[in-house]
Amino acid sequence: LIGGSILKAGERAGHATVGYGHAGIPAALDADLVFVCVPPSAAAPIIRSLAGRLKPGAIVTDVTGVKTAVLKDLAGVDLAGAVFIGGHPMAGKEKTGLANATAELFDGASWIMTETPGTDAAAIARLEDVLRSLGFARIVHTTPANHDRMIAYTSQLCHLISSAYVREPRSREHAGYSAGSFRDMVRVGAPDPDIWTELFFANREALVEVLGDYCARLEDFRQALLADDRERMHRALEEGVQAKAIIGKGLK
Repeated sequence: LIGGSILKAGERAGHATVGYGHAGIPAALDADLVFVCVPPSAAAPIIRSLAGRLKPGAIVTDVTGVKTAVLKDLAGVDLAGAVFIGGHPMAGKEKTGLANATAELFDGASWIMTETPGTDAAAIARLEDVLRSLGFARIVHTTPANHDRMIAYTSQLCHLISSAYVREPRSREHAGYSAGSFRDMVRVGAPDPDIWTELFFANREALVEVLGDYCARLEDFRQALLADDRERMHRALEEGVQAKAIIGKGLK
């Protein structure tokens, strides 16, 4: 989905683009920019295999949903004049696969760029220019560790919550009882169990922490109901209203 959409968005922007499957990468790549669009466990081996096959000054970026694990696997890799900059497009669909790729997938989206000390400033600027031509409206610069900490909350936790929600047997009887709230809750839910299991475990430490915090807040609601404590319930809901107002300003 992501790789195909990058190709289509690149074509729309007037770039010369070409895509390769895992086994079809040529011995030499005459490319200014290479996007590696594979799950985290496959990213480092493919990037390693590009050493010596890229022209000097070429930029390599990935699209994986975790960054620390990928960088750890790339420790000591010399791309012989090429530059690696970690990346993560904040865009997707419920349906995966090349058949669902579209040129518009990234329009208005954010791209998270994870930099390390010594990342070439000129390469960052060049990559930014291409990303904006693909439709990305915001480039977020951060460290790999902070990326993983935030993504555990903004993406991975959402998939776990949705997956847990739809596993309730009453979900099968929703017709006539459901509206927007139900649709919003079931929309994500880790559509590809293979990829999302890998992502969750690659970011296990950060995800366990944020999941524990979330479960504690749910337990606060449950305890308020058990104790018939309306004041506690109202206070928790009011805190949610205040937090949502702050979050809403950033979503505009």
